[in-house]
Amino acid sequence: MKIARLGGQGREIPVVIAADSAGTEQHYDARPVTDTIDGAFLAGGGVAALRTALENGTLPVLENAAALRIGSPIARPNNVICIGMNYAAHAAESGALPPTIPVVFLKPNNTVAGPFDAAPIPPLAAKYDWEVELGVVIGSEVSYLSTLEEAAGAVAGYVIANDLSERDYQIPGAAGQWTKGKSLPKSTPLGPWFVPAAEVDANSLQLKSWVNGEPRQDSNTADLIFDVPTVIHHLSQYMVLEPGDVVLTGTPEGVALSGRFPYIQDGDVVELEIDGLGRQRQEFFRAGTKTADSNIQEA
Repeated sequence: MKIARLGGQGREIPVVIAADSAGTEQHYDARPVTDTIDGAFLAGGGVAALRTALENGTLPVLENAAALRIGSPIARPNNVICIGMNYAAHAAESGALPPTIPVVFLKPNNTVAGPFDAAPIPPLAAKYDWEVELGVVIGSEVSYLSTLEEAAGAVAGYVIANDLSERDYQIPGAAGQWTKGKSLPKSTPLGPWFVPAAEVDANSLQLKSWVNGEPRQDSNTADLIFDVPTVIHHLSQYMVLEPGDVVLTGTPEGVALSGRFPYIQDGDVVELEIDGLGRQRQEFFRAGTKTADSNIQEA
């Protein structure tokens, strides 16, 4: 079972994608069960309710599904929490040693976008970069977890994400400016769908990315330095994780920061794929002219 949200921005409707009795994949309207896919839905047993409704045949087929825009499968999360340098080869291409504890940063929740939405390159950006990542959707409120088993139990499911990053904003300077480099509009495409945790082996998923059809990243979540339960357990010691929060688990090697590939340019097409979680495609365009505060000089 795959769960999606289809329709215009701000008007998405919940949809279940599953095979019918003849084995043909269908899109089913999930509105008899819920109006949206968010934290309250997940915390209230929504995934199980959808599965029951699907098995009972009470979800109608959504006839015009193919004509609808695909939005983020999770309505705006409260938090987007990210793990940096969680693949040793990516840490190396970034010029860093593999971390001994998870590197944590946040992205604003207003960066979340649909997986096929047109993607703006910031007006002053010169080093805009792609990052295919496994996204973990939290299903219950957790804090100060005691065991990795508890951490695994907090996972509602998984999505594919692109953690778009402007390296010139993120890295220069003694302290770095990760928030600036990770907060840009529409810089966190999610989807096309959300898959419940019970149907995903997060320890063995192939991740790939392409730019203009040329391969860039090709790795596996088996290479994560810190696996999903370890990440969730670690985060819970420092913050409250809420239902609907999305945790991005890091990107493998093969990004432009490596120096092996050019950064994203106007008109480029970036595609991302994770086994079982679908495929994204973004066409990039240069956003509008700089604003008045772009004349501010960095200290």
